[in-house]
Amino acid sequence: MLELREITRHFGGARVVDQVSLTVAGGSITGLIGPNGAGKSTLFNLVAGSLPPSSGHILLDGARIEGEPAHRRLGRGLGRTFQIPRPFGSLSVIENVMLAAPGQQGERILPNWLSPGRVAAEERRHAARAREIIDFVALGKLADAAARTLSGGQRKLLELARVMMADPRLILLDEPAAGVNPTLLDTIMDRIATLNARGVTFLIVEHNMELIGRLCGHVHVMAAGRLLAEGTPAAVTADARVVEAYLGGVA
Repeated sequence: MLELREITRHFGGARVVDQVSLTVAGGSITGLIGPNGAGKSTLFNLVAGSLPPSSGHILLDGARIEGEPAHRRLGRGLGRTFQIPRPFGSLSVIENVMLAAPGQQGERILPNWLSPGRVAAEERRHAARAREIIDFVALGKLADAAARTLSGGQRKLLELARVMMADPRLILLDEPAAGVNPTLLDTIMDRIATLNARGVTFLIVEHNMELIGRLCGHVHVMAAGRLLAEGTPAAVTADARVVEAYLGGVA
């Protein structure tokens, strides 16, 4: 479903991502792990469209997308969450989710004047869909609460709800377990597994090896900007090169 061919990204003279090639199979939950500074978040930004690669190709369903902006990639079914959620704090949870619906007529001036009934009907549909998603991520009781009142883990669930509103086929999750308490982490993992069973593909950057081990069938390991190893979670965590990259040779 997703293929990276020798992707490289320079910042000045530094190669933060250095000729990385990998694939993500449709219907899979694939992990991307590595020590801090390995280049994982930069690689995510390249795939999502926040940054252009210095060289190499990114293919989604066989079509090259490295030259497309992020919103075009979302239109192709590629969505993402962020490591640090940034909801609109003064808006309610449901309003934050409704904002993510693509192609809303009410975002343009003329439809609000020429066909206000159609705009209102569309907004009601989006509100109903948003409530379904909020219930799914276990935030139903907080639907009308201001987003700024949510805990860190609840904001991660809101991030997942917002990207679901765009109905993506492939979701890039950037450290969904970071700063999340064990109870909410179980909820997040359960929702990821449920969405995957419904046909959604995931590529997950994560340091939490419990999440990687429980959810991912295949894992890619990065270190110093390059792809170091790949395989099952058990295989990569037993790889001496991976241990050395994480522990600096102490093991």
